[in-house]
Amino acid sequence: MRKNPVKAALKAGLPQVGTWLSLGNLFATRVMSRMGFAWLTVDLEHSPIDWSEAGALFGAIADAGGIPLARVPRGDHDHIKRVLDAGAFGIIVPMVNTVEEAKIAIAAAKYPPAGNRSVGGGLHSMNFDATAGEYFKHANDEILVILQTESPEGVENAEAIYSLPGVDAIFVGPNDLSAQMRGPDGVDPTPDQLEAMLQRVLATGKKVGTPVGLHCMNEEAVKKRIAEGWQFLACGSELRMMTQGAQSIVQGLNLKKHVGDVARY
Repeated sequence: MRKNPVKAALKAGLPQVGTWLSLGNLFATRVMSRMGFAWLTVDLEHSPIDWSEAGALFGAIADAGGIPLARVPRGDHDHIKRVLDAGAFGIIVPMVNTVEEAKIAIAAAKYPPAGNRSVGGGLHSMNFDATAGEYFKHANDEILVILQTESPEGVENAEAIYSLPGVDAIFVGPNDLSAQMRGPDGVDPTPDQLEAMLQRVLATGKKVGTPVGLHCMNEEAVKKRIAEGWQFLACGSELRMMTQGAQSIVQGLNLKKHVGDVARY
């Protein structure tokens, strides 16, 4: 049975850089799987990717030798079971604010007696190059469980959440955290206030020995965060890479003034 090198690397204290998949396109996913990222996360929270498409994407990533992860829409048994049975090597669970929410997600990713994941399916063992029996025996050791801290409440409960058995890493979405930090007047936190909250997450992860990571928008930001001690880093998404590349060409050729003419044909 295949091992999960991302889980092993995080446990060893090594940074792991991947990216987000938002398009749900098989061709694009096959290309991205060969680019050299440590992991690729199929985003089922904010993208209109259905279960069948997700299963095909997990398979394409695994067949290329990559590590397919899934961000589930919600950290419940139904969503977590389905992505793991469809062949994901791990889960990223959004909006984990309390210890109870964290325990529910962890249990859903683990077969008994460690958790309550039900037994079934066939795509999971195929992606791990294993028999069903091998998968059921070793999956608890290889499945990656990553919980997201995205609110002040989650930061307040961070030490208790990060200390739970079965938490392999923590991931911060800075945009959601910033939105959740808005005051009653709807005003966003200042960059300094957001950074202070991020540093609390990092300090807590270091204190309890749980790897933490966050989403970055460019290579320089990733390098900066790795130097600070963040380990699980996302750099953009295939959607962002496509739009940035297109925008660069349009701006470089000064094509924007011709958009109206093109639209008429």
